[in-house]
Amino acid sequence: MILKHLIKPLLVSTMTCFVALATAADKPTESPLANWPDVQYDNSIPDIQDVLGYSVGQRITSHDDMLRFFNSLQKAAPKHIKIFEYGETWEGRKLIFAAIGSEQNIANLAEFSDGMQALSDPRVTNKDKAQNLMNDLPASVWLEYSVHGNEISSTDAAMMTAYHLLAGKDDATVKNVMQNSIVFIDPLQNPDGRSRFIANYYSTVGMEHSGDRLTAEHNEPWPRGRANHYLFDMNRDWLAITQPETKGRIASMNHYRPLVVIDLHEMGGDESYYFAPSAQPINPHMTQAQIANINLVGRNNAKHFDANGFDYFTRDIFDAFYPGYGDSWPTFYGAAASTYEVASSRGEIFRRLDGKNLRYEDTVLRHFVASMSTAETVANNRTKLLKDYYQYQVDAIDAGKSDKKERVFILPNKRDRAGNFKLAKLMTEHGVNVYQTTDKVKLCGETYAPGSYYIDTAQPRGRFVKTTFTEQVDMSKAFIKEQERRRDRKLGDQIYDVTGWSLPLMYNLDVDTCGKGVSGDHRLVTMSDTLEGKVTNPNASVAYIVPWGDMATGRFLTAALRQGMAIKTADRAFTLDDKKRYPAGSLIIEVATNDDDIATKVQDLATLSGALVDGVNTSWVTDGPSFGSNDTYLMSAPKIAMAWDEPTSSLSAGSTRFVIEQQFGYPVNAIRTATLANADLRHYQVLILPAGRYQNGLGKAGADNIKRWVESGGVLITLGSATRFAADADIGLLDVKRELAITDKSSVKVPDSEDKVSTVEGKAYSKHADLVKDSENLKEIPDFVAGILANVEVDQEHWLTAGVPSDVVGLVYGDDIFTPIRLASGKNLAWFKEEKEVLASGYLWQENKKQLAYKPFLIHQPSGNGMVIAFTQEPTTRAYLDGLNVMLLNAIFSAPAHAHVAK
Repeated sequence: MILKHLIKPLLVSTMTCFVALATAADKPTESPLANWPDVQYDNSIPDIQDVLGYSVGQRITSHDDMLRFFNSLQKAAPKHIKIFEYGETWEGRKLIFAAIGSEQNIANLAEFSDGMQALSDPRVTNKDKAQNLMNDLPASVWLEYSVHGNEISSTDAAMMTAYHLLAGKDDATVKNVMQNSIVFIDPLQNPDGRSRFIANYYSTVGMEHSGDRLTAEHNEPWPRGRANHYLFDMNRDWLAITQPETKGRIASMNHYRPLVVIDLHEMGGDESYYFAPSAQPINPHMTQAQIANINLVGRNNAKHFDANGFDYFTRDIFDAFYPGYGDSWPTFYGAAASTYEVASSRGEIFRRLDGKNLRYEDTVLRHFVASMSTAETVANNRTKLLKDYYQYQVDAIDAGKSDKKERVFILPNKRDRAGNFKLAKLMTEHGVNVYQTTDKVKLCGETYAPGSYYIDTAQPRGRFVKTTFTEQVDMSKAFIKEQERRRDRKLGDQIYDVTGWSLPLMYNLDVDTCGKGVSGDHRLVTMSDTLEGKVTNPNASVAYIVPWGDMATGRFLTAALRQGMAIKTADRAFTLDDKKRYPAGSLIIEVATNDDDIATKVQDLATLSGALVDGVNTSWVTDGPSFGSNDTYLMSAPKIAMAWDEPTSSLSAGSTRFVIEQQFGYPVNAIRTATLANADLRHYQVLILPAGRYQNGLGKAGADNIKRWVESGGVLITLGSATRFAADADIGLLDVKRELAITDKSSVKVPDSEDKVSTVEGKAYSKHADLVKDSENLKEIPDFVAGILANVEVDQEHWLTAGVPSDVVGLVYGDDIFTPIRLASGKNLAWFKEEKEVLASGYLWQENKKQLAYKPFLIHQPSGNGMVIAFTQEPTTRAYLDGLNVMLLNAIFSAPAHAHVAK
């Protein structure tokens, strides 16, 4: 058959044979695996060959086959392995983890969980009780594999590790691990992405597998297998917890509280292997004990890798700063955690730049060795790890009590009740104790009404609260100094990911702090809490009004539009009958223009969405637009198209679609970008271009097609780098320009002919700085920003910003800064604040800070009967910028009502 596998089997009867196949290149060694003796395997435990018909490393195992293999292990050794389902992917695939250990440890899993919960809270478990627990509890390690679906080797390594632990007979390491620890294995964190990768990969294989990196086998089609169904990089989802895979995993880890957590990944095929210690910067809320423990794991890995001649590196790339990774989130409940990265074959064979073949089995074996080495370290250090874990909780509580400025974070809940509720629930999901006041509370001179939320950092999860609620988490001064030095030398910075992630800022919520604890018995927020919707005067005779400005109202709107309700939106704030003031954007549902059962429908939608609705018996407006005014617009359910496929950014497309479909509750039609170039778009009212490089995918012809559609009444929304495309002078969709960097060389004039001559006039340099200055480009783009939170001012007199506060926070990523639009063409409706206030959180280069000030964030440009709405930065990144959702809702649902569609 065409897909014939020629690679010889890997998993055989002795550990010596593992090593014979272990080394990369084409020259295997016969030396035994150092520190582990030869292993005889129990024939009663089925190996991969028995169950799946191939040996590990011979084929990339599918999700279904992985499940089949783990189920066969549980059937063969039910006293030593127990499998749990912790969720289901968007595409309906099961998510599992396995607990492996001695008969006693597996039989006592419930007691183990109870013990870890008790050890996790010194407020109820004193030192004597904790010591008794530490004397009895096993250690634990959680090995999580393949969060990126196209990082394929770790799932097969997970299967190999599970088999080795269950079948390895009379092996001292296996006995030690099984007796003194519980090994939790999450073998496949991203089944949807892996299934996409496998389908693409094997569909391209011909007579034999090719190692050539130019072949189709090694070049995945959009959107690749890295992300899940909604195209999320789930290794960045641990902070926002938006995806079902992440939700189930966090709930499971909060239940068992494993002491060591390892996230196994892949990197470029020309690399070697990475493990701890991590690169700088390190989150300052991590403890020295945690860093020491994960370095202990790294040292043991190094011992095994050295013994087998496996190259590896530490520290160079992967840092421990952002708290939303799979290898950083666990540190904030007290675990020691790290990422492992192996060079990827991205298939069954890969030809490296050094000319050697990297085989799939090579990558699987390295992850297996690292997995076993980690489990060995955990078992060997059971007492230390348990002691350090308990001490982490004690120290976290003490640190909270000693903070005289920010011991308590308070969400006053004065505005955006839906946002406050969601953030309170999110922190509860993380394992934080969040309380809602049941009475008035006076705290640090302020009085807070019942219903306010607060978090006291004098709790075990206090450090997590600190790192996610404080506005600024600083990188070390030494690291920043080095980045500025590198930037001066044009070497590129070493910042790996976003440097700002404060949740209250991203939710755009008011938050106060106080250095004192809160007295009184208040309600603990639970995961079963719901946002209660309410309709006052449910049998109103004239209309129902839904005040605009939060996600509860947004969900009400989308559900009502999908049901066909007749709804109006008011462009300006109005006062009804001298009694109540309603904000701009408020929804008006008139009884006379809707069906007879409108009261029931409104009540049902209020309950479903959590919105607050006022039934009114008059339409008498004493200030602002009346219900029949020209400043109130009838809304209709828009049909939304969104660019999909190359050259759209898959992450941007995925998060945008997710926000609209799963947070707003409204369907999106994904249209391949190439189709948009000449498609008849008359049936669509809204077209969204997520971030992407559309010059090649759409080009001038595609832009002209879109422009004609806009002029006939369509609403074009561009996000992030898609705005660069719209602003291109050759494209002509948006009348702004992308700026070059501000430099001190603007007065330097270069002769037009300089690049055409062989000689120029000589110069004398007196210092090295002269060389550097003359080496720099005179025209270059601003320096790249890895991701910071920026303060944005908002125009309060436009329907596109209705319900949006005067100040919001957006994420700035990349190197795009745009000129303001001229009033003759449109309006700048939101812009970055002045230089000294523009940075809300993170680290921003001084030149960028200066240039970003007062530059547009949201632009509106009418065009014929339609319009272009441009976000210069992405409002949907990672689906965690909740404070921008109302602005995006306006762009999608209010804009079509304001477009003058040609009939």
